[in-house]
Amino acid sequence: MDIYLPIVGESQSVVILLILGGAVGFLSGLFGVGGGWLMTPLLIFIGIPPIFAVAASANQLVGSSVTGALAQWRRGNIDLQMGLVMLAGGLVGSVLGVWLFAALRRVGQIEIAINFAYIVMLGSLGAFMLFESGRAILFRAPAARRKLHRHGWIHRLPLKMRFRRSKLYISAIAPAAVGLAGGFLSGVLGVGGGFLMVPAMIYVLDMPTALVPGTSLFQIIFVAASVTILQSVENGTVDIVLAMILLLGGVVGVQVGLRVGTHLRGEYFRALLGVLVVAAAAKLAADLTITPHDLYSLELRMP
Repeated sequence: MDIYLPIVGESQSVVILLILGGAVGFLSGLFGVGGGWLMTPLLIFIGIPPIFAVAASANQLVGSSVTGALAQWRRGNIDLQMGLVMLAGGLVGSVLGVWLFAALRRVGQIEIAINFAYIVMLGSLGAFMLFESGRAILFRAPAARRKLHRHGWIHRLPLKMRFRRSKLYISAIAPAAVGLAGGFLSGVLGVGGGFLMVPAMIYVLDMPTALVPGTSLFQIIFVAASVTILQSVENGTVDIVLAMILLLGGVVGVQVGLRVGTHLRGEYFRALLGVLVVAAAAKLAADLTITPHDLYSLELRMP
């Protein structure tokens, strides 16, 4: 069954959109990342123009992140203080990201910029996931013991705060910077930024791993909501019909992901996900480089 998307200006299958929303929500529940890094390319693959795909991904992230964050909150896996500091940086980053999005759109380079950024981002992320999961499967190396009270450049920064839930005493600049980077990516690419923030929270901020997914999802809720509002006001690219269908699928998918995540061996799933991510990057690269069937086309551009 097809449904007309008024802002996008075309019809799409409701079933396919629900499946996409559910799949990305599943990944959100499983890994604690927003999943927008996969949603935007998938929407582009089914024919949604990149400018609308970015806005729809940001909107879908709100619902899936709320569901995931509530589940993590009930388990006590959110450092609220850390999340608020990251959120402060994330809101600033989202404003900067949407501003750059609008600037690129005005000069007519937004679609190629989005596609190229996703090729680099997905290719790098997928390669890392394949390497890390392959090493875990083949060698089964035991996890290194986490050193307590490590001191590095981050401990020399000013404006130190005590994050009691994470048992850290570090500068507020570091988590704010991590949030700013995630918010900027959310504004430009419609991603939650979790794929960047989660490793940074573990390896840069040195947070306990158990608190990372929930804290990341908590921050993504408000950043994604901010991006959705800014995209609607600044660029008029939010299609509420498309957003609601993706949101419905995402809310269901995240619950399934949370349950599966407690039983599935992580290295095997990361390997399969890595293959999917690399394949998505390869498809985007092919679309940018292979000569199209129709060399010329007419397009009605929005003012």
